[in-house]
Amino acid sequence: MTHPAWPFFYRIATAALAPLVAQYLNARCRRGKEDRERLGERFGITDTRRPDGPLLWIHAASVGEANSVLALLDRVLAERPRIAVLMTTGTVAAARLLQSRLPAGARHQYVPVDTPRSVDRFLSHWHPDLAIWVESELWPNLVLASHRRGIPLLLANARLSARSLARWRAVPGLVQPVLQAFALCLAQDEAQAERFRLLGATGATSVGDLKAAASPLAADPLVLSALQREIGQRPLWLAASTHAGEEEIIADAHACLAAQHPGLMTIIAPRHPVRGPALAEMLSQRRLRVARRGAAEPVTAETDIYLVDTLGELGLFFRIAGIGFIGGSLVRKGGHNPFEAARLDCAILHGPDMANCAAITEALDSANAAMTVHDADTLATAVSRLLTDPDGRRRQAEIAARVAAASSGTLDAVLDRFAPWLDALAPIVRDASPAPILRHRAVGADARP
Repeated sequence: MTHPAWPFFYRIATAALAPLVAQYLNARCRRGKEDRERLGERFGITDTRRPDGPLLWIHAASVGEANSVLALLDRVLAERPRIAVLMTTGTVAAARLLQSRLPAGARHQYVPVDTPRSVDRFLSHWHPDLAIWVESELWPNLVLASHRRGIPLLLANARLSARSLARWRAVPGLVQPVLQAFALCLAQDEAQAERFRLLGATGATSVGDLKAAASPLAADPLVLSALQREIGQRPLWLAASTHAGEEEIIADAHACLAAQHPGLMTIIAPRHPVRGPALAEMLSQRRLRVARRGAAEPVTAETDIYLVDTLGELGLFFRIAGIGFIGGSLVRKGGHNPFEAARLDCAILHGPDMANCAAITEALDSANAAMTVHDADTLATAVSRLLTDPDGRRRQAEIAARVAAASSGTLDAVLDRFAPWLDALAPIVRDASPAPILRHRAVGADARP
């Protein structure tokens, strides 16, 4: 049952909880999950000056959402150079990644916590002219306060898990005003659009998944060349963006594979690099010889596992490995973007749960461009098949690349839908030179040796 006072009750409750929120953030600081030097930003306090002219605010919760929207940000800044961009995220990992990937004309801040005073400070300082929120994070105070101030809100690449859908359906009096504050709701696919319509976003629709339009992940060519020399010609494969519970499965698969493929090295890139030391300990207890990239440990001929506990380097390792398992898909985390591997000459493996990228994964699976695995045995079997048949690996990778290329029109479709609001900020400059983008100094998608 809906009730018009629910947003008011939520605002009162979050104001009362503000002291506990501050304690919670301080505890997160001690665990390395907040940036202590920039903690004021989480309360809407900043020394960064608002730029002059129209300001577009893009909110992306974490690394995956930030990556999915970078291509859109590039196009906006290239076509409409009068616009400045403020990008907010909620995680330290996303902030660190964006340090080297935001183009000129964009700046980063941490999103304020959803308490009334923090939200009001943030909006009073930045005065954004337009807001684009990405994927699934919906903060009622921040959304509704923006709406009250007349800031147009657009929801891009909208996605809700089944669990989140159930939670929001339990509070319709809160979620309906939040969703109705958005002037436009573009979902990742039609199934996601239907979920948002169930919650009250009556005009929700889909023009495709922005992850399908993301640029190839970056890689410094000098670092890539040095890494290739260090690793040599040994057989290898990559498990990318893994989560807790998957590394044990990967270690078991490695043990099966090592007996069949002498000299094999498995590369594990955990989604959260802070887990690196604990993962190294776990793998060592299994009598595996581990080299941690985060500790600058070199790869040797004896290295079994190369643990890539660093940020922003997947572009290097997809290029090197040629075989990419997509993490988060064996442990009910919904998986990550398989097109990142598809664009960099990788044969793709994934687990059964790819709900976060359902349409993309369906396109790959339908074209026989990816293989589904369920456990250590099926993972080892799939990797072994690809290592034994390099021509088959290459064919699978080529099909995946074609599927990814066929989805590149999503960005144009999204920008077409956003155009009325962007035009109100600044018209397109047809002969504008692209804004300088740091990550484009890296090697391209076709540069894998």
